[in-house]
Amino acid sequence: MRLVPDLVLTPGGWRAAHAVDLAGGRIVAVEPAGAARAGDVALAGRALLPGTVNAHCHTFQSLLRGLGDDLDFMGWRDRVLYPFSTRLDRKGIALGAQFAFAEMLLHGATTCVDFFYLTDAGNENAEAVIAAAHEIGIRLVLARTMYDWEGAPGRYRETPPDAARRTRELVESYRGDATVSVQPAPHSPHGASPAMIRAGFEVAEAAGTPFHIHVAEGRYEGEHTLREHGATPIRYLERLGVLGPRTIGVHCVWLDDEEIALMGARGAALAYCPSSNMFLGDGVTRVPEMLRAGVRIGLGTDGGCTNNRLSVFEEMRMTSLLQRVRLLDGTALSAGTAFALGTSGGAGILGLEAGAVAAGRLADLVAVDLEDASLHPRTDLVKSVVYAMSPRAITDVWVHGRHVVAGRRLATVDEDDLLARVRELTRGWSI
Repeated sequence: MRLVPDLVLTPGGWRAAHAVDLAGGRIVAVEPAGAARAGDVALAGRALLPGTVNAHCHTFQSLLRGLGDDLDFMGWRDRVLYPFSTRLDRKGIALGAQFAFAEMLLHGATTCVDFFYLTDAGNENAEAVIAAAHEIGIRLVLARTMYDWEGAPGRYRETPPDAARRTRELVESYRGDATVSVQPAPHSPHGASPAMIRAGFEVAEAAGTPFHIHVAEGRYEGEHTLREHGATPIRYLERLGVLGPRTIGVHCVWLDDEEIALMGARGAALAYCPSSNMFLGDGVTRVPEMLRAGVRIGLGTDGGCTNNRLSVFEEMRMTSLLQRVRLLDGTALSAGTAFALGTSGGAGILGLEAGAVAAGRLADLVAVDLEDASLHPRTDLVKSVVYAMSPRAITDVWVHGRHVVAGRRLATVDEDDLLARVRELTRGWSI
């Protein structure tokens, strides 16, 4: 199959009159289009971009959207997350995943990391999320959470040996899956014991995967780890021997200069969620300083009830604007850098050959309508995509070569039925 748009964004810049040839879930070639061929998919008036990579999310939380608005982190956690997550059975968990995945695809996200921690049934709930990803058609990294803090609901908690065993089993079950992979995710320095964090790291080492961990999202965590372990969060991970190239720290808002340098020296990565950090009043991660230190970075939305919008294009915009206002410098972080963080940057930290329109890369692509008002006047198109583009400009999405959004509608499930099921499940929910 060949996609033939007006413009293609390649690593070398925009290319006009080029075709993107797909086969076996990958991009075979990006070449001059030449004469039309049988089977060509003509994308007149559209530009083809790499799909975005959502490096951190909690899909079931989309069902809780609106319940925790205007609460701080502790209020949101204790009044919304904990009580409402205990209401969800496996069918509800699967519906939440479908709902979140659908929104992401319609907003141009072709990969999602679901940091999933409803583990009361071992791996059965995670399997329901994976089935939802297959059905909707998104590429999924299931960050299988390992959680043993006694203050959390019982369905979140496991012993370190059980969590490690179940995570290993899930990693191996999907090792050969073309669109799903599983990576361990000890929850955080406050949600996972030292034994649990070590267990997650050891699973990642044995399986050859990254591992994910919330780190320094709020000031409270630094105070907690200092009190309990005598170190700030990044120094604590260093003492545990788990800070390294496999580490994907989520948030990393409250780090000092030495911690940033330590992350860079150890080859650790960041999944940055600017809108969620703003929504909960947590603060602003020092992205330019981390980039200069050599920290690899991808962008995430976080959960749908701590952001309310699952768009990585939106996170690109927020990443750039936040650094400008933090540093009082309109040149602090460019559109090109923000775009790379949301595409190839996210793919890189996850170990995926995605995030770019180039031969050999995964066929995860987004088409945008060049006639959309938000992309006018036509000056610098990448800047317009990052700073101005409306979600309505996204017309088509392909994941692993599968056409999953066509003409601004999901091509894999009935959107109206999906929303009806969401309304039915959440009817009457309030705090």
